[in-house]
This record gives sequence, C-alpha cells and structure tokens, in this order.
Amino acid sequence: MTEIRTPRLLLRRWRDDDLAPMAEINADPRVMHWIDNGSVRDLDQTAEDLERWEEEWDEEGFGLFAVELLASGELAGFTGLSVPEFLPEVLPAVAISWRLGSQFWGQGYASEAAQATLEFALQDRGLDRVISINRVGDNASENVIRKLGMEPERETAHPVYDFPLHVHTIDLTEFQA
Repeated sequence: MTEIRTPRLLLRRWRDDDLAPMAEINADPRVMHWIDNGSVRDLDQTAEDLERWEEEWDEEGFGLFAVELLASGELAGFTGLSVPEFLPEVLPAVAISWRLGSQFWGQGYASEAAQATLEFALQDRGLDRVISINRVGDNASENVIRKLGMEPERETAHPVYDFPLHVHTIDLTEFQA
C-alpha cells in the first residue's frame, strides 16, 4: 500500500469510509467553483470518482491520494497524479492536482501534499516531467503551483466548457525535493 507521511499529513490510498467525507467536499459549491463547469457532485458521482481513482492506481502505478490530517484523522481531500485525458493536446503527460475541503484552505496543506506528491513522482515513479492544469483566475491554485516551482507552459481552452486554462510544467530532473 502506497503511503506518504509529511509533517502534518498522511497521503494514502482510498478506503470505503472516505466516501462520505469526500462527497461532502464535492458537494461544496466553493470547492467545486473552479472545477469543470463548477457543478457540485453527489454521493453516487463521488463513489464513481473514487472507483475511477483507484483503477488509475492499478493501471498507471500512480493516482490520487486521499489526504488525511495526522492530528485528527480527518479526510481533508485529495492530491495526486493523473493522466489528463480531457485535454488531449498535452498528452502524453501526467498532471498533479488537488482538492481540499474549504475548512482546510489557507493552512498550507495543499502545498505540503503537492510537494510530497512531486517527490513521489520523481523518486518512486521515475517521472521526468509533471504538469498542472488550472482555470485562469483560480489564484489559490496558482499560488500552490508557484510554490512548487512550476513554470507556465501555455494557455489553452477547456475542450468542453471553453473557459481559459493555464498549463504549468516542472522538469523533475531539476526539481529540488
């Protein structure tokens, strides 16, 4: 079982008891505002997400980690690696992403988890490059991206919703863990 510990977080594979707290996160309009068309996701959709995320682990050898707070055991959300199939122009690529419940914002958890995920990508999975894709205007994600040392690569449009996207990249051979 793949696990990563940081000073405050446990990044781990998904468990059945993660469904309800992740569904709560996905049901928050503030959390979902910058994701796809901004629609919230219900319990059934979240269950499908978790199943798909676990399948990606099995197929790709990487995926989205559940992010748990070490101090309380609470599920804060996710961070991890995935293949951004929705945006064919960047393929082949592996993207880093994160989604945390709004009560966990502004505390450095996303940066801490994402930094550990980049180290995992380089040291455990041998990836040489990781990208990040975010909607233009999502300043909180832009801040995390900057902290990771990622550089702008291009601006493009979402192929379904047509809003502008930023694509950032980091060459992991130059990444300072």
